[in-house]
Amino acid sequence: MIHFLPLKEINASFEPALSAKVGEVVRSGWYLHGEETAAFEEEFAHYVGTAHCIGVGNGLDALTLSLLAMKIMYGWDADAEVIVPNMTFIATYEAVVRAGLCPVLADVDDRALLTAETAERVRTERTKAVIPVHLYGHVAPMKELNAWAERYGISVLEDAAQAHGATADGRRAGCLGKMAAFSFYPGKNLGALGDGGAVTTDDDELATLVRMLANYGAAVKYRHELPGVNSRLDELQAAVLRIKLQRLDEDNERRRKVAAVYARHISNPDVRVPYDGETGNSIFHIYPLRCNHRDQLLAHLKKHGVEALKHYPLAVSEQPAVDININTPLSLQWARTELSLPISPLLTEDDALKVCKVINKFVI
Repeated sequence: MIHFLPLKEINASFEPALSAKVGEVVRSGWYLHGEETAAFEEEFAHYVGTAHCIGVGNGLDALTLSLLAMKIMYGWDADAEVIVPNMTFIATYEAVVRAGLCPVLADVDDRALLTAETAERVRTERTKAVIPVHLYGHVAPMKELNAWAERYGISVLEDAAQAHGATADGRRAGCLGKMAAFSFYPGKNLGALGDGGAVTTDDDELATLVRMLANYGAAVKYRHELPGVNSRLDELQAAVLRIKLQRLDEDNERRRKVAAVYARHISNPDVRVPYDGETGNSIFHIYPLRCNHRDQLLAHLKKHGVEALKHYPLAVSEQPAVDININTPLSLQWARTELSLPISPLLTEDDALKVCKVINKFVI
C-alpha cells in the first residue's frame, strides 16, 4: 500500500534529534512560555520575513485571534463583513464567526484560489477584511488582492495553514498581508506532534493585541485588560517545530519533485493535473488532482494499493453548519472533482510512477 501521508515514518526521519529534543524539554521542567517557544517564534518570524511571530494553540485560534485583534484595533462593529473563499477548510469560515464578525463566501478561480475579481463580486460597504487561503500550498494572487484591498481600505489576513515555506515573487507566505495565520497540525508540511499554530505580522500593535488575547487578555500577570482566551504553543511542540523547520525547504523541494513526476507521467484524458502541470509555485501540501469521476477513481486507486483522499468533498456553503445557497460554481466544481494523491518528502519516484500507472489504467 502506498499511504497518503506516513506520519510515523516522516517523524522517524528526524531521529535521533527529535527524541533527544523532546527528552531535553521533559527534563527541563519548563513546559509553557519558555525558551523553546521564544526561540521558535524568533526563528519562524525570521524564516517567514516578519517582525513578529506569536505561537498559539492551533490554526483556528490563529485566524480568530488575528481577526479579534483587527476588530479591536480598527473598531469594527458586529456587522463588519469578512470575505472568505467557499472552497477551503471550514476553520477559515468558523474563525470569522468566533470573532463575532459576518462571513461572506466568495467563489474561487480555476486554481481553487480567491482572487480580487471573485472577492469584488461580494464586496459591500460593510466589507472590512478578506482572508485569501493559500489552498493546497499554492499562494493566492496576493499582489492583485492587496491592491484591490488597499483601494477600499480592506485588511488582508492570509490563511497560510497549508503554505509553510511557499513563496510568491521571492517572498514567503505569511508576510504578504497585514497578518497571517498558520497551523502546525501534524499533517502539515511543518507539523508538530500535536496541535499548534502561529500568527505572523509586521504590525507591533496587532502583535501585542494577539499576544494579550491569547493570554487571557493580559500583558501583565493578573491584570486582564481584554476579554481573552487561553491559546498557547507549548514548549514541547515549539521544540519539535524548531527541529523540523531546519529541513522545511528541503522537504518542500522533495514534494515538488513528486509533483513533477505526477505532472509528467499522468496521461489519462479523464484526469486533470493541477496548475496545468506547473510545479514551481506550490509547496504541495496537497496534490489536488481533478476528475469528473472522482469516486470511481478513488475506488480504483484503493483497489490497486494507493491511498487517496478528498480535500474537500463539500464547499463551505454546503456544510450542515452553514447551509446557504450562493452562486459559486467553481467552488462547487472543485468539491465534486478534487482528489488528493499521496505526496510527502519520503515518497519515492518509483512509488510516484506506480501511482501514475494506476491512474493511467483507469477507465470509465
